[in-house]
Amino acid sequence: MSSEERAPAAEDLIDDTSRGRFELYRDGELVGWLYYTHLKPNRYALKHTEVEPSHQHQGVAGAMVLRVLDEIRAREGTITAICPFVVDYLSRTTAYADLIDARHPGYPDRASAEAAQAKARG
Repeated sequence: MSSEERAPAAEDLIDDTSRGRFELYRDGELVGWLYYTHLKPNRYALKHTEVEPSHQHQGVAGAMVLRVLDEIRAREGTITAICPFVVDYLSRTTAYADLIDARHPGYPDRASAEAAQAKARG
């Protein structure tokens, strides 16, 4: 079967609150996760995105961020964008501008987010 003929993978987003991360499963297999901190009153600091090496370059991170943002919107939450990938994703669309916490927006661009992460690592 060619890649064009394959049925789309079934995706599930799970909020693993014990680990502080949203997990994306495709056909029952964990393919990526996005770490967050849930802050009061209902703000999510989106901190770090990871994709299983065997699933990189397959659109997992983008699909996961989209699903996470939709989930946070459904929860009537706001976000603080810390993860460089999330910051970059948000910079390419206005569809989620309403989710960005006005008092704590996070980083304005990917370069700023990456520089802050590098500085934190020492």
